[in-house]
Amino acid sequence: MKALFRLILLALVLVLVALVSALTAMRFAIHGREVVVPKLVGLSPAEAERAALGSGLQVMIERQYYSPEIAEGRILSQIPEPGTRVRRGWQVRVAQSLGPQRVAIPDVIGQSERAADINIRRRGLDLGAISEIGLAGAPPGQVISQNPPANASGVAAPKISLLVTSAAEPPSYVMPNFVGQSLGSATRALQEAGMKLGTVTIAAAPSPSAPPPGPQGTPAPATTPAPVPAPQITPVSTISSQNPAAGQQVFAGATINFEVKP
Repeated sequence: MKALFRLILLALVLVLVALVSALTAMRFAIHGREVVVPKLVGLSPAEAERAALGSGLQVMIERQYYSPEIAEGRILSQIPEPGTRVRRGWQVRVAQSLGPQRVAIPDVIGQSERAADINIRRRGLDLGAISEIGLAGAPPGQVISQNPPANASGVAAPKISLLVTSAAEPPSYVMPNFVGQSLGSATRALQEAGMKLGTVTIAAAPSPSAPPPGPQGTPAPATTPAPVPAPQITPVSTISSQNPAAGQQVFAGATINFEVKP
C-alpha cells in the first residue's frame, strides 16, 4: 500500500514539474518574441525606418504637424512610446514635423465651398472636415465659419475645416384625407399648400350583371342597351382614392394623383 502511495505521489510530482516547465518555456517563447521600441523622435524618416527594422518593427507616417522645436522633415512624435515592449513586427505610427508655421491661414468665409477649396490648396494647405448647416436666407454651399480662423498663428496641423450652408429642405406636410371630397375643393387645398395636382382618372364602373334566364332556363331575349354618355371629370366629381395615401409625409411641390367616381 505504501509503495502504491509513493508511486502516485511521484507521478503527481512529475506532472507538476512538467507543467511548470511548459509554462516557463511558453513565457520565454513569448518574451523572446518581444522587442523594445526605440526612440524615433528627431530622426529623419530613413533613419527612423532603419532603427525600427533593426528591432524587427515597422514605421508608418500617419500625419504631419507644425513644430517650432523639431526641424522640418524629422519625426515629431511616435506611438508606442520609446521603451515600450511590443511583439516583433509591430507597427510604430509616427507624425512628421513640418517645421514652424510659415503659411498664413486665408480668410475663406463668404466664399463658395469650391472657391474656398481652391484657395486653401493653392497655399499648400489641406481641406479638413466639412460640416453643413441649414441657414435661412443664405445660398447653399457658402462658407460661414472656418477653423483655424484667418491669420491664426501657432496652428498645429496644415488643415482648415469648414462650416458651409446646406440647401434648405422644402416644408413637409402630413397628407390629408381627400376621399369623399369634391375635386375642386381638394385642388384648392393643394394649391394653398404648394403642391400640384397630378393625374385625375375615373374609377372603373362595375360590370353590368347578366339578364335573368327566360322560362324553363331558356336564354333571355337579347336587348339593346341604351347608349350611356361617357363620364366627365368636373370640379364636383367625388374623389374615391388618392396617391399618396392619407397620413403619408409629403413635401411642398409634390404631385398628388386622384381617382374620382364617374
